[in-house]
Amino acid sequence: MRFSYLYFAACLAGVATVGACWADTLDTEDQTARYQLTYNWQHHGAFNASHSGANSIQPSAEKMYTFSATAHWGFRPWQDGELYFNPEITQGVPFSGNLVGMGGFTNGEITRAGGSNPKVYRQRLFVRQTWGHGGGQEAVEADFNQMAGTVDKNRFVLTVGNFSTLDVFDDNAYAKDPRTQFMNWGNWTYAAYDYAADARGFGWGFAGEWYQDDWVLRFGRMTAPTTPNGQPVDFALARHYGDQVELERAHTLWGQPGKWRVLAWRNRGVLASFNDATQWQLQNPGTYNDPTALVQTRKEEKTKYGLGFNVEQIVQPGVGYFLRVMKADGRTETQAFTEVDGSLSTGLVFKGGLWGRADDAVGVAWMRNTLSNDRRAFLAAGGTSFFIGDGAALTHYRPEMILEAFYSFAMTRGTWLTADYQRVQNPAYNADRGPINVYAARFHAEF
Repeated sequence: MRFSYLYFAACLAGVATVGACWADTLDTEDQTARYQLTYNWQHHGAFNASHSGANSIQPSAEKMYTFSATAHWGFRPWQDGELYFNPEITQGVPFSGNLVGMGGFTNGEITRAGGSNPKVYRQRLFVRQTWGHGGGQEAVEADFNQMAGTVDKNRFVLTVGNFSTLDVFDDNAYAKDPRTQFMNWGNWTYAAYDYAADARGFGWGFAGEWYQDDWVLRFGRMTAPTTPNGQPVDFALARHYGDQVELERAHTLWGQPGKWRVLAWRNRGVLASFNDATQWQLQNPGTYNDPTALVQTRKEEKTKYGLGFNVEQIVQPGVGYFLRVMKADGRTETQAFTEVDGSLSTGLVFKGGLWGRADDAVGVAWMRNTLSNDRRAFLAAGGTSFFIGDGAALTHYRPEMILEAFYSFAMTRGTWLTADYQRVQNPAYNADRGPINVYAARFHAEF
């Protein structure tokens, strides 16, 4: 069966019944048009804080929100080729009026939000080409940026263009999408994975995937921002870039399927080392609450790297377990993600079929984020980076620990309402502040 834009328009207009639209199973699609919208509202109560600075989340009660609406359009321009374009509208305001005060932020959509006025931007524009190498056929289900069809089990897939590194790397069935699953940054990827991207989390580059039986090898290079955590990207991919290599293995454990992944990454760019910035800070005391030390000590072709391990495993039908752990070198400032040098996240997801609601889900997870000795010394000397630094020397460092739990309730087919709770212990690694209790409600729709 072939998918038709006219048929999709008929669904939207109500000419075709909703039941017919949803019941239709597509064997092969030549084009696709799918949409999502998500609204996430969060509130934290007042908490104890002995001091606050420009990069501190404020101790008084606050609320925040994000809104996003995305179109996922695609078609097959030639055999085994796919072209996708994703325009997106975003809006939102973080806690404290700025994205500061934590390593593991509580809303994975906040990097895309551009303030209280809606903004439209190009999220993705990329080509995907698949070369089959036999091994039997397997079905590909229709999804966002994925058209229904069949492919060889053994194949090579090349993605080129404007997309997110996380579109290809670090997948996990139970902790990946902040629009439908856990909300915290440390649950939709490794918090210590400083993957190359612009300030919204996207970039330009390529990624290759080689599928061979139960193994997958992935590799890719992506653009880095021209300045750390900036919006413009640097297209000098021979000098400034983010490289990653990932190995995946599917397995069966205790009669249940699962996967493990090992990911190595290396970034190169104009960056500051924490040792250099610490020395500058000590020579220029009193410059709290700004990242001047990092800006003044940046040098050409600095590198940073990390290694991570990712597991997803069905424990029993309807119950899934996940684990991510990563260690980064921690000698160089954050380039494109968040202020974490060592991260661990683990948890369970329970599917609603266990209690007679197949489209519901419950999740619970625990995260632990740490800093390197070099970064801790910089903060102890009064340094401030992009997201953390509480206006005085960090004297009571503790790992940042976060508990998150959610219930996702299926309202109708394609719409969900989620209640979420997060408890952040030692926000921004400062035992003199917190804990912070964050309550959230999220509405999500797909059509």
